Parts: sequence; C-alpha cells; structure tokens
Amino acid sequence: MNTTLAQRALPMNNATLRNILLAIVGSLLVAVAAQVKVPFWPVPMTMQTLAVLLVGGAYGARLGAATLVLYALEGAIGMPFLSGARNSIFDSHIGFLPYSSFGYLIGFACAAYIVGRFAQSGAMSSALNMVGAALIGAVVVYGPGLIWLAIWASISQHLTAFDAMQFAYVKGMDPFIPADILKAAIAGLGLAGMWSGLNR
Repeated sequence: MNTTLAQRALPMNNATLRNILLAIVGSLLVAVAAQVKVPFWPVPMTMQTLAVLLVGGAYGARLGAATLVLYALEGAIGMPFLSGARNSIFDSHIGFLPYSSFGYLIGFACAAYIVGRFAQSGAMSSALNMVGAALIGAVVVYGPGLIWLAIWASISQHLTAFDAMQFAYVKGMDPFIPADILKAAIAGLGLAGMWSGLNR
C-alpha cells in the first residue's frame, strides 16, 4: 500500500505542493493539540501524542516524520507551538540547556515515521493492526524522551545515573501510560475508519 490516507483525501498533481501544505497543516494540528488538556487519571493529558500518531498514520513515514521535524523547528525559532505555549526548546534558567521534554520532540518524529511505515505496509486496512501500530508508535515516543529527561535530570538536578533514570521513569512515563494507551486506540481506530470510509 503505497498510497497514504492524505494522498487519497487530497489528490493533487503537484505532489511537492501537496506535501508542503500537508506538513504545515500537520504541524499546526500538533501545535493546537499540544495546548489542549483533558482531565484524566492519574494526570491531565494533552492531545499532542494523539495528533502525532494521526499525522504519522495519515501522512506516511517520510512526510509524517518531516512534519514533526517542522513542528520542532517552529518551536525552536520562537513560535509558541510547544506544550504550554512555550516558544523555545531551551531552558534559559539552566544555561540554555534544552528543556526536559526536548527528547519527546525527537520521539514524535520517530513515532510518526514508524506509524506511517506500518500504515503504508497495509496496517490501515485492519483496525486491530492499526491500533497495534499506534501503540508501538506511542512506545517509541518514550525512547528519546526518557533518555533526554534522564540526562537533563543528571545535569540540572545533579542526580546519579540511577536516580536520573528513576526520575525519568516516574516523571516522564509512569503517569502517562493509561492516557497514551487510550490515545493510541483512538488514533488507530480513527485512521482505520477513515481509510475504510475513503474506500467505499
């Protein structure tokens, strides 16, 4: 399956123009989702990861990842697109060290690529497979996110390597697992449903 959901929904002769438009719209979608907080247990959740998974699945691997790189660059140059309307990836209070959440931006691009690759490989035709792909994407986000959070904690909080890893898990993963499972399920079912609808 080489055709992506976005290509089916927005057929254009000029593929380059379509990709530019989609990347801009996708980065704005993630930016808006990053500001939306929904009450949840054990902590409120933003819709950012949901938007990342949807972009990856709808756009495909390369364009999905490129869209999330664009989103990170928009935040880096001062646009208030990051979570909490932050307009920089740097924490000026700690000698311009990248924020503790910087690794998740890398994880978003990786997740979009992985989910997009699954979608292009045929997972989109099965709701169960697409939910599985979205779950894998949600897990992938944690990799770079936790690595950088542990490094940040070690530098800024002067923690030992073990304590920094524990800090990263407690602050950056454990409270978010239920919400990420829910968001992955919504993304997977939504993407499979949209694909099915376009094929009717």
